[in-house]
Amino acid sequence: MKNPSALASKNLYKSLRSLSWHELWTAHVPDFDSQDSSSRSKNAALVRAVGVVFSESGRASEKNQVAAWLRSLLHDSDEKIRRYAMAALPKIGSVAADEEALILVLRSANPEAREKKYLARALDKIGGRATLEIAGDLSPQTLLKVSASVARDDSPTEIRLHQAVDSHLNFQINLRGRRGLEKFVRQELEESCRPGEVFDFRAMVPGVVVVTPRSQFCLSDLLSLRCCGTFAFDLGSITKLSAEEIAALITSSTALQLFRSLTQGAIRYRLDFPAMGHQRGLIREIANRTFALCSDLLNDARSAPWVIEIHPKGKQYSVELRPRFSPDPRFSYRKMDVPAASHPPLAACMARLAGNSGQDVVWDPFCGSGLELIERGRLGGVKQLLGSDRSADAIQISRSNLEASQIPVNADFFHGDFRHTNLTPNSVSQIITNPPMGRRVPIPNLEGLIQDLFDTAARVLIPGGTLVFANPVAPQNLNKRLALDLTERIDLGGFDVQLQRYIKTTK
Repeated sequence: MKNPSALASKNLYKSLRSLSWHELWTAHVPDFDSQDSSSRSKNAALVRAVGVVFSESGRASEKNQVAAWLRSLLHDSDEKIRRYAMAALPKIGSVAADEEALILVLRSANPEAREKKYLARALDKIGGRATLEIAGDLSPQTLLKVSASVARDDSPTEIRLHQAVDSHLNFQINLRGRRGLEKFVRQELEESCRPGEVFDFRAMVPGVVVVTPRSQFCLSDLLSLRCCGTFAFDLGSITKLSAEEIAALITSSTALQLFRSLTQGAIRYRLDFPAMGHQRGLIREIANRTFALCSDLLNDARSAPWVIEIHPKGKQYSVELRPRFSPDPRFSYRKMDVPAASHPPLAACMARLAGNSGQDVVWDPFCGSGLELIERGRLGGVKQLLGSDRSADAIQISRSNLEASQIPVNADFFHGDFRHTNLTPNSVSQIITNPPMGRRVPIPNLEGLIQDLFDTAARVLIPGGTLVFANPVAPQNLNKRLALDLTERIDLGGFDVQLQRYIKTTK
């Protein structure tokens, strides 16, 4: 059975939480201030409500008054009122006086363990240099969070893209991407990065291509690869999710050399378990343990340039250091997007799969945001790019993205259904497209749509021309003028499709 006092406080908070900011501040706060200590204690929920409601709808002009009121409550005789004031201060946006007031309570009042926890939580959010000056009074977790916040505000951290990385550090690089695209990633690597000179191919497993550096390289070399989603340094493997083992890898000599040589500014990173959920408790343990081993490494979930990722690897776990780019500089032309747009590395793979005859006329019947056309244009050998879509917005977005790509190519976009195109027979050498998948928006007859794509391709393609597309249903192609040349099952973000290439026959 719930404590009647706690239940009453909860109900009071709910009723106050529903009131407007003006009503709370002009009526309830003055009434609260006029009450005796016993009544104020019973109405402590008001302090909590003020912090939440002001953060959502309060006026900026009254912020200083509210903050001053909350700071005065830090010295109230009632412990609950003090705790609620501590929690409310960071919600309204902090100033130096708030940090000073919290530090004063922390240092002079010798608070009990419970209250000290709330003080630490508040300083976690608003602490700055003044907080770091009392490091001896802080928990390692608070010291870590405040250090990261100060570093973030003092000097933006940047990754050095053109800094040489020594090959003698003895690590692997994992090129990660959509399952099924590994062959394209390897092919691009071998064509772009001088195999045997810069990188040696080691292994290929679903979703990952593993390479090792053979000589010095820069991160910019890896950013020349467009078919992989991400790349990361493999710091090692562990057999269990142990904070101590993970922290040991993060602070290993190899990891520290990579961090320090490739980072300009404070070294800030975040922890992520891409296939295992949030893992908040474990993340906290790892971050604290890592900070204890090396105080230069600051765990920071806000805009950190590095990510430590832990991936399942059979019966083990792989710990990887990944540079985090947002937005991805490889696809900086992607200024605008459409719902369910293509994954950029997939578009890059499709463009490579189409080949290059030197004078290609390329059409995307479902151009969306234009990624397939732009990626094909980047490879050169294009006479003309053509895009069509039933969405007028998509046409405008494709035009804008193509302009941002600065590819010197003749392009034309037209609004309408691909089945009613005025393209003449035998006028297109390549069709590269990612058609609707029927996932977000139901397609009444998806198989019929794909068959219409086959028939249209067979009509407008030149003999020997190619159709490259992600087939969501893989129906039997009934058009005999198109011969299936290649098919790969790929993951399109939770469901599989067939990436296919067809060649128009000369018959």
